[in-house]
Amino acid sequence: MGSFRVVSEGPFTRPLAGAVEVGGAKNSALKLLAATLLAPGRSVVHNVPRILDVAVMGDLLERLGCTVEITYPEPSDPAASTAGRAVVDVPEKLQPEAPYELVRRLRASIAVLGPLTARCHRASVALPGGDAIGSRGLDMHIQGLEALGASVRIEHGQVVAEVAGRRLVGAEIALDFPSVGATENLLMAAVLAQGRTVIDNVAREPEIVDLCRMLQAMGARIDGVGSPTLEVEGVDRLAPVEHRTVTDRIVTGTWVFATAIAGGELHVGAGVAEHLDLVLDKLVAAGLELDVDPDGFTVRCERRLRAFDVVTLPYPGFPTDLQPFAMALAAVSEGTAMITENVFEARFMFAQELARLGADLRTDGHHAVVRGTPLLSGAPVEAHDIRAGAALVLAGLASQGTTLVAEGHHVDRGYPRFAETLAAVGADVSRVDD
Repeated sequence: MGSFRVVSEGPFTRPLAGAVEVGGAKNSALKLLAATLLAPGRSVVHNVPRILDVAVMGDLLERLGCTVEITYPEPSDPAASTAGRAVVDVPEKLQPEAPYELVRRLRASIAVLGPLTARCHRASVALPGGDAIGSRGLDMHIQGLEALGASVRIEHGQVVAEVAGRRLVGAEIALDFPSVGATENLLMAAVLAQGRTVIDNVAREPEIVDLCRMLQAMGARIDGVGSPTLEVEGVDRLAPVEHRTVTDRIVTGTWVFATAIAGGELHVGAGVAEHLDLVLDKLVAAGLELDVDPDGFTVRCERRLRAFDVVTLPYPGFPTDLQPFAMALAAVSEGTAMITENVFEARFMFAQELARLGADLRTDGHHAVVRGTPLLSGAPVEAHDIRAGAALVLAGLASQGTTLVAEGHHVDRGYPRFAETLAAVGADVSRVDD
């Protein structure tokens, strides 16, 4: 599966320099690919990141009866974006069963539940796998589909949804929590339901807005995009479309934290600063320099930053996906930071690995107290999920000696050519075989 090998003498000893280019958002592209199921014909999704999860979603769509072709350019610059395009030919009649051997590899595969239920009036999707970051139940998905007129049950490890009538029927739905996955599934089911659906307390991430824009281009009638309430007037049929995936704000944030941890100056091409307002405000207040330009933005860090507290919340709050990076930065900042995780209870598995590098931290429930130290110490550690793996690599940049991050395949699920890109901007990072 491969590991990441990081060699460093500590922060600011080998500062990053140059430019990186951010491609399409993983958390958007996967759902856009699922949305193509709603319209028979050929849809094209541009700016698709070259990551393992996209390949798995392509395999899943083919299992459902689609023809999928995903192509990428071969850039000469290792730090350039490798985003490509996915062409999906969707048949009039889909196979409505998503098998366990594919779904277990990709949590986002649950996003096919809504489109299959709407299109086929029946869906059977294996209970999903994905990252080991805590419980992410499907209660809101199931309750929402039932409100739209489907009968839903768990049977032999599958989520089975069936519609007795001709179509799903519009309803008023209030989510207990602004769940991204539930918002996406219920939205994609509602666009083909009969009548009006109102979904309250929805997620508002830029990836949700991106999905809404694609659905609108396909002919869906959606009001309230970007607000806490979506109103959907169902239509009989949608049309295939070409759509460009929004830039990945989590990858964008990763490069910002890389600069803050290792030091240096980096231009983040295609980075959208407004998608990271809260994160960037905290980093700038801590001492990071930021210059926004028409092509992205530049970040500079010439000294240790001041520690700052983090509380993860749904968008526009601090993203849970960037919490491991904030913890890694806090470990080498000046002062003490309190980090509170409100979204995924098992995110703090990362703290145990960071402590192996010498971080001074204590966890209690969903709180962590991190006391900064000028230098960490290289050691073998293990990635438990995408963001934890990438954050451990960055923590290695602030460690003296060699850091070996095992289970590197997790990082590959969210970052194209992560080691090559870091090496291109000055870090001593490489991939090694186990």
